[in-house]
Amino acid sequence: MSLPLEGLSAIVTGAGRGLGRAEALELARLGAAVVVNDYGQPGRDGSGAASAAPAEEVAAEIRATGGRAVAHLGDIADFETARALIDLAVAEFGKLDVLVNNAGILRDRMVFSMSEEEWDSVIRVHLKGHFNTTHFAAVHWRTRAKAGETGVYGRIVNTSSEAFLAGSAGQPNYAAAKGGIVGLTTSTALALARYGVTANAICPRARTRMTEDVFAAIPANKGGAEPTAEGDLDPLSPEHVAPLVGYLASPAAAGVNGQLLVVHGGMVAIVDRPRVAAKFDTAKEAFTYEELDGLLTPHYASRPAGETFAASEVLGLKKG
Repeated sequence: MSLPLEGLSAIVTGAGRGLGRAEALELARLGAAVVVNDYGQPGRDGSGAASAAPAEEVAAEIRATGGRAVAHLGDIADFETARALIDLAVAEFGKLDVLVNNAGILRDRMVFSMSEEEWDSVIRVHLKGHFNTTHFAAVHWRTRAKAGETGVYGRIVNTSSEAFLAGSAGQPNYAAAKGGIVGLTTSTALALARYGVTANAICPRARTRMTEDVFAAIPANKGGAEPTAEGDLDPLSPEHVAPLVGYLASPAAAGVNGQLLVVHGGMVAIVDRPRVAAKFDTAKEAFTYEELDGLLTPHYASRPAGETFAASEVLGLKKG
């Protein structure tokens, strides 16, 4: 019996640790050959000896279980580095089939305290990083289709966040970047569908090195990140997220495109698209201030106090 991703090649960015590592391992388990990207460079262990970069360690872990994997070290927010990453997948495995954009950083601060560098760095890594790799992957798939290749296969899985959906007050840079990623995803989904490519976004909740401060108050189950018995898996383990990425990367998800899904702790929720809540027409040729005041002020007075476009209820979603 063949594996769901057998014969396919994949890139996972930010895959040296945490969520990206779990996703890379899951794609490999499902049969994909994987390019493991991470910005982390080689370091030193406790004895002072040279140690492998995190991406190299994950690639070695995949190969040790019989899979195919290579490491790529570099900052995907750099345009040419992203080009080299896609080129590496094609050179190593003949083509690219799956792109999982996961790399990111946090620079949390309230909007009135945030520096320009804190804003720019988060937008650069998350939003520009997603664009860079998506651009070169799209060029690869479109070129193959234009050359007459039939059955071009492409899957993009982008990483958004509940911070965008719920409007995280202490993360204006992160929420903005993650909202932009959803816009990039839906635009890409429409642009590339004709070439046999789908693009979807997930909002994962996972305890990783990047989010350890965010979820510090939420206790992990005794088993930590790796399950040892039924019920031992941390509800915020990246292993809860990786299977959804594997599914979205698979042929079974051919009918899933331009979608946003929340995933954590044994639960997947499909987020509906925005819908028009109310519509007002002017009784004249154009609205005046007075007419808008007479229409909009009572409308918002009847709405729940403090309600905004943010969907804070997603933060309460859980299994069961």
